Order: sequence, then C-alpha cells, then structure tokens
Amino acid sequence: MDALIKSIRPGKPSDAKPAELDPSEFMAAAVRADQLRPSRAEAEEAVKTLLSYIGEDTGREGLLDTPRRVVEAYDELYQGYHQCPAEVLNRTFGETAGYDDFVLVRDIEFTSQCEHHMMPFYGKAHIAYTPVERVVGLSKLARLTDIFARRLQTQEHLTAQVAAAIDEILKPRGVAVLIEAEHTCMSVRGVAKHGASTFTSRFTGMFRDNPAEQQRFLSLVRGPNR
Repeated sequence: MDALIKSIRPGKPSDAKPAELDPSEFMAAAVRADQLRPSRAEAEEAVKTLLSYIGEDTGREGLLDTPRRVVEAYDELYQGYHQCPAEVLNRTFGETAGYDDFVLVRDIEFTSQCEHHMMPFYGKAHIAYTPVERVVGLSKLARLTDIFARRLQTQEHLTAQVAAAIDEILKPRGVAVLIEAEHTCMSVRGVAKHGASTFTSRFTGMFRDNPAEQQRFLSLVRGPNR
C-alpha cells in the first residue's frame, strides 16, 4: 500500500495524491541545542516511578541500577533525534559514466519503536532511486533509514520520510521505498499474532507515474527465491 500521510498543508478534499511532507519538519535534527529537556536524574526518577507502578520494589538489588541502564538504552535507541538526515545525503559523486537506470539497495535491516505503545518493530527496508548525474554512497541510504528509525515512529511515516528525504536532497527522477516489518505491539500483546508482517510503500516521480518501473522494482526486491 502507498503510505498516506495526513497533510500539514491545507488541500482540497477531492485531492487524490498522497500528501506531501514539509521538509522543514524532518530534515534537521529533532533536538535543538537550546531545547529544554528533563535532566538525566529526572529521567531516571521517571523510570523508578514506572517500576513502582507495575508493582516492583525499586530498592531490591536487581533493580538498583535499572533506571540508569534504561536511560542509557534510551540514549542509544533514540539517537536519531540528535542526527540530521540532510547531512547524510549531502555528499554525492558525479563519476557515473552516464548511468541512467535506478540504484537499488535491498534488505536494509532496521529496528524502530512504535509511537503508540513504545514497543519495537523491526524488519527490512528496500530503497531505490534514479539519479540525475550524481549518486550518493550506498551506505548513506542505510544510515538515513537508521536516523528515522531511531525515533518514535509509525511504519507509514517512516516509509514516507525516507522517500521524501531522498527526493528533497538528491532531486532524482524518482524514488521507491518498500518496508516490511513485524510489530511487537501486535505480536506479543493485544491480538498476539506472531509472525504477521506489515508492508508499506512510497513511490515518487517515475516510479509513481510508470507502473512498469514499479513492477521492476518490486520484482528485484522480491527476487526469484524470496
């Protein structure tokens, strides 16, 4: 399915195109240097409050260092808030020898956190773009995915952000993003359906306008043995 994002720009109710994302909302680091935030001590105290809420004794030996460990884990899991997506894509290379087909990086593994329950979802991203004269380093597409994934997300929004960032910075002829993931908020709680996968996609430019290019992208992603 094509990831649809609620428009932040007013549009006519009859508009059929997916809403465009405003690059100013996501292309910079999400945390500003002058932004007021709770202290580490306050964050650790909040973890103790949650431990008490579930019925734990925060004074027992096994939990004495848990608040510190949880906050340190948060620093790692949510480091995407401090990273700038635009900087990842700002170095390109022009030695393409006239290459005019799309570039595909398949099976980019990622882990993110659902913004609804703060539980992990994980899977693979497949990203393609058709460059105009210049290309970006292949590892940068994986780094871009990680930056957005290491923020509280929905899979739909993650898909749209990755595509919009590539579109905004590289100005390619088209972008295709397909993400497949398992959500633990669905597999280990609620309906508890382990193994259920969610697929989201976003196409721009030639991939959006040319069904044959979409199909070629999907065929390469799936491959003969997948």
